[in-house]
Amino acid sequence: MTKLDGQVAIITGGTQGIGEGASEVFCEAGAKVVIWDVLDGQPTAARITEQGGEIFFQKVDITQRSQVETAVAEIMTRYGRIDILINNAGIIRDKSFLKMTDEEWHSVLNVNLSGAFNTCKVVVPIMREAKYGRIINTSSINGTMGAFGQTNYAATKAGIVGFTKSLARETGKYGITVNAVAPGFIKSEMSDSMPKKVIDAGIAMIPVGRIGTAHDIGHAYLFLASKEAGFVTAFTLHVNGGALAI
Repeated sequence: MTKLDGQVAIITGGTQGIGEGASEVFCEAGAKVVIWDVLDGQPTAARITEQGGEIFFQKVDITQRSQVETAVAEIMTRYGRIDILINNAGIIRDKSFLKMTDEEWHSVLNVNLSGAFNTCKVVVPIMREAKYGRIINTSSINGTMGAFGQTNYAATKAGIVGFTKSLARETGKYGITVNAVAPGFIKSEMSDSMPKKVIDAGIAMIPVGRIGTAHDIGHAYLFLASKEAGFVTAFTLHVNGGALAI
């Protein structure tokens, strides 16, 4: 298994779903993990700590640059380094285009796209000074395929790909790689609430024959965060069980 012993990783949206699974994977790999969320992440941090992980929670709204700056300053005081940034936080406000409100459009852009801009704006100078860094941004299969009722969400996830490629061109000379992971159909609280026939129809579109898990995505993050992935940058890794191949 890839080892991240001693490295410090920020995982945004880390209290549940993919972020929680990724936090577990990174702690198992030996990283010191900081989870950011607007939700209460103390229970998640406490549970992973009990399992032997080194992890702590900061309540951070990534749409607010000042909160990001304060949180990063605290991390630097505590650890003196930030090696990995995973921009995993995201929201959905699904609605057909003609019914979508301005607030539903802008709120999704603010979290999913501007949030990544804010975190990178603060963290990249630290990585540049260290001449090392791994940034992983979370896109989505729907950023490539589109989805009914997700003009806002799909636009942000497609935007993340362009953001990733462009930032990678600027940071590579400083030893910083920037990549994206695009999850497919992943088991979550949202998927669990779907009717069984909808879940079954979704799985039928996946060649490997199952729904993905948070740990599937966490391990994809882990590879791109590793030192071994130093020659991989500006890349979007699709983790969807082959769904795009159909």
